[in-house]
Amino acid sequence: MNNVKRVEILERLRENNPKPETELNWNSPFELLIAVLLSAQATDVSVNKATDKLYPLANTPQAIFDLGVDGLKEYIKTIGLFNSKAENTIKTCRMLLDLHNGEVPEDRAALEALPGVGRKTANVVLNTAFGWPTIAVDTHIYRVSNRTKLAMGKTVDDVEAKLLKVIPKEFKLDVHHWLILHGRYTCVARKPRCGSCIIEDLCEYSPPKENVKKKKK
Repeated sequence: MNNVKRVEILERLRENNPKPETELNWNSPFELLIAVLLSAQATDVSVNKATDKLYPLANTPQAIFDLGVDGLKEYIKTIGLFNSKAENTIKTCRMLLDLHNGEVPEDRAALEALPGVGRKTANVVLNTAFGWPTIAVDTHIYRVSNRTKLAMGKTVDDVEAKLLKVIPKEFKLDVHHWLILHGRYTCVARKPRCGSCIIEDLCEYSPPKENVKKKKK
């Protein structure tokens, strides 16, 4: 894909959603960190249902640490992998208290040192909570980037590196949100909704005929 087409795609996504936001509910960097940690292999909807009950009672490292693993499980047991997530969350809270004065560090290495926090989670926190131009590549962004030919790669790390290289600076802060929302609601996995896609004429994907539907006028 050439840069002219790439920029046009990004401009359309920006016009359609000038101020994109995560669909996770959060009011502090710590709430965001825990929500993202819980969201692995789970939907944002399921995480929000859990944190909407948890955060009014415990939304600081100390408060959640005081719940203990078993106490925390009662709030997140509807989320997949809740046992390991509860253990990692309590360990993360302990590290934040012991090493960072109960604050979420604005530092990649420090974030990735927390239990259950990998590069993708760190990228989300750095981008959404602290305004870094990072791009967290999940399955949606990996699919959209490869399918449209926006930034192709064999692994999520490859796609992240390519996106960081080819996305102009003015779009980097928001491109994570645009692509994840596009993948979640339009460029879905099995049957992409090409007929209602705002970048269909710029996309370099060749869908099977059954996926092509006329746009509604």
